[in-house]
Amino acid sequence: MPAITVSDISALPRIPGPDRTVLAERPVVSVTTAPSGLEGEGFPVRRAFAGVSLRDLDPFVHMDQMGEVQYAPGEAKGTPWHPHRGFETVTYMIDGIFEHADSNGGGGVITNGDTQWMTAGSGILHIEAPPEHLVVSGGLFHGIQLWVNLPSANKWNPPRYQGIEGREAVLLASADGGALVRLIAGEVAGHTGPGATFTPITMIHATVGAGAELALPWRPDFNALVYVLAGRGTAGPLAAPVHTGQLVVFGAGDLLTLAASQQDSRTPELEVLIIGGRPIREPVAHYGPFVMNTEAELRQAVEDYRAGRLGVIPATHLPHGACGGTRPARD
Repeated sequence: MPAITVSDISALPRIPGPDRTVLAERPVVSVTTAPSGLEGEGFPVRRAFAGVSLRDLDPFVHMDQMGEVQYAPGEAKGTPWHPHRGFETVTYMIDGIFEHADSNGGGGVITNGDTQWMTAGSGILHIEAPPEHLVVSGGLFHGIQLWVNLPSANKWNPPRYQGIEGREAVLLASADGGALVRLIAGEVAGHTGPGATFTPITMIHATVGAGAELALPWRPDFNALVYVLAGRGTAGPLAAPVHTGQLVVFGAGDLLTLAASQQDSRTPELEVLIIGGRPIREPVAHYGPFVMNTEAELRQAVEDYRAGRLGVIPATHLPHGACGGTRPARD
């Protein structure tokens, strides 16, 4: 169960029911199933965007569902120090805990509904890892990491860090009262989430009860993507079936619709991440942790990283016995 929830959804502000004579419902363009893999030091992920055209994803580049996994003692893993340039990383912890630090002085603990929004911009080094007590005890770990591209005009901005606590998310109810909407960034039905972004986007985590429908007014200049974190349901005007680990790409329109099917005992509700943004429509050159506009900019990013120009690991995070504090993390 997601950490951020409410005991009485009926007490929340409701998203008005749509006027379908005015709003055009977005059709489903594609449904793809995310393959599983390992990231960092070996934690399990689903590659949510695998097989989907960057044109359909724009302004997003990459997304992993981390877990859901119940770690035994000694199993929890994270990522080593690594670089980024040219985009923003958004880490949303649905359940569990991660510690983050970066070469710009940002970071802290991300836990139970918190979101970390890191603008890599011109370049940064960072690390994400479970705290020692979670490694020792084991525990639940479930989250999302999303990469949001930056326009060329902002790729060289200074790095920036935002820590958004779970309690800051705007909580809303669907028109029928059957869905809990957590608005993390952007705007829906006159409500605005706490996340501040260079690239205009909307990011929502919704829990939809069996038999309930979620109908969201959606900016027509944004794309629209829904990733199923858990459960089963349908999407769009033709009720395309969707289930855990699938990504739905919607077509043009200004109304996005989902409905939850009858669930099993392990997954009592449909859990979805809903994202959309204004496409940047610029060339994308992507290599590992760098997202730029040209191959030449990618080569420069690699050279800058190897030369130590993307940041310095803080001395407090260097291995015992290391000296100087100026060497970059290994690529």
